Amino acid sequence: MSSIRIFSKGDFYHICTKSIAGYVIFKDNRDYRRMREIMKYYTHWGEQTVKFSYYYRLSEENRLKAAKDLGKSSKIVNILAYCLMPTHIHLLLIPLIENSISLYMKNLLNSYTRYFNTKYSRKGPLWQGRFKDIRIESHEQLIHLTRYIHLNPTSSGIVRKPEDWNYSSYREYIKLDDRGIISNWKEYISMSILKYRKFVEEQKRHQQELSIIKHLLLE
Repeated sequence: MSSIRIFSKGDFYHICTKSIAGYVIFKDNRDYRRMREIMKYYTHWGEQTVKFSYYYRLSEENRLKAAKDLGKSSKIVNILAYCLMPTHIHLLLIPLIENSISLYMKNLLNSYTRYFNTKYSRKGPLWQGRFKDIRIESHEQLIHLTRYIHLNPTSSGIVRKPEDWNYSSYREYIKLDDRGIISNWKEYISMSILKYRKFVEEQKRHQQELSIIKHLLLE
């Protein structure tokens, strides 16, 4: 991979970033929620956009005003799927501006590192170098990758069912939650909610078809 990474507007990218030496980067529910809020916040970016930590400390009135102003800013990425795991993060991103993924990931990871290090009186980097990325090349790869991302918690033995994990986009896909983080997945994946849910829950078939996306897994 070249040192200068080009992320083409409108393409799909599987992004994975891991903590240093398997360090647990989400220690409680508040940590997971903070990351989700940061993820959503930095999908927009403009010259007047302030750091999330500053935005978070605003009064409710000023935060509403800042959120309104942010909504007028350019959206730089769409999040199509995600999963937050104790030691790593999976994202499926669509850049809406050329190379916007680099800016988005820089803001996201730096913001969470500042929060985490302050909360736990820690110093130094949190992430294992630069994030990894792979471009998705087909619709078939795309749908299988979303399933792989959503099955991460069950494959790792954290939960029995993917909907039992509160920190992925799966619950938004099947309409159990609406956090406003992901874009409308039905614009990109031609399945009903019922069909997609069945597709995800077919564990045996999923294992058989991992070869389709093996080079996209970044594990």
